[in-house]
Amino acid sequence: MMKLKKLFSQNKGFIVFMLGMALVRGALADYYLVPSSSMYPTLLEGDRVICDRIAYDIKLPLTDVILKHVSDPQRGDVVTFSSPEDGTRLVKRLIAVPGDVVEMRDEHLLINGQAANYEAAQVATSDHLTPQREYNGLQQVYKEQLGSLNHHIIVMPERVSMRNFGPVRVPDGEYLMLGDNRDNSKDSRYIGFVKRELITGQVKRLMFSLNGDDYYLPRIERFGAKL
Repeated sequence: MMKLKKLFSQNKGFIVFMLGMALVRGALADYYLVPSSSMYPTLLEGDRVICDRIAYDIKLPLTDVILKHVSDPQRGDVVTFSSPEDGTRLVKRLIAVPGDVVEMRDEHLLINGQAANYEAAQVATSDHLTPQREYNGLQQVYKEQLGSLNHHIIVMPERVSMRNFGPVRVPDGEYLMLGDNRDNSKDSRYIGFVKRELITGQVKRLMFSLNGDDYYLPRIERFGAKL
């Protein structure tokens, strides 16, 4: 016990600093390394994103207990959340809010009976396409537009994927998430709806990005970039 007291006394400043950092990461802001290609072309493997943990709710630190609502998640938001399947932390796009009726037909979304519009698009560089080590077939890029949804997606017609579902109604207090890389994402089509308390924050900006397929060289243009 005396040794512990002495250790604390000698390192009090450092211990307080580390506790403060843990509190900030647990309650206010966090960062997250994008581990997969499920959100291409928006987020790339090697992106380190900033997660605003109080964008929607103030929670008891290190728990899912909501103390106060700040704002409601919106269609089109990029969010991090704990998977309802196994607790794994994921990052996806929020597609539908409570009460929405959603369906997908041949990869095309319909929300509340209104069909999304799709326009063929291009990515900035081939670095924004699914890496060839994962998939070497045809990749098609579209701009998906429906109300507040306005972003690019990738579809891979040669890959087996769930391209049809619904119509389903999003339950109260829950949300439907999809990856922008539609045929390479384990999202609400497979793991179900996501309860609000499982949402851990909103992603609006990158910290930095390193390209693991190119000797971890920095993607300078992505440093501090907004989504």
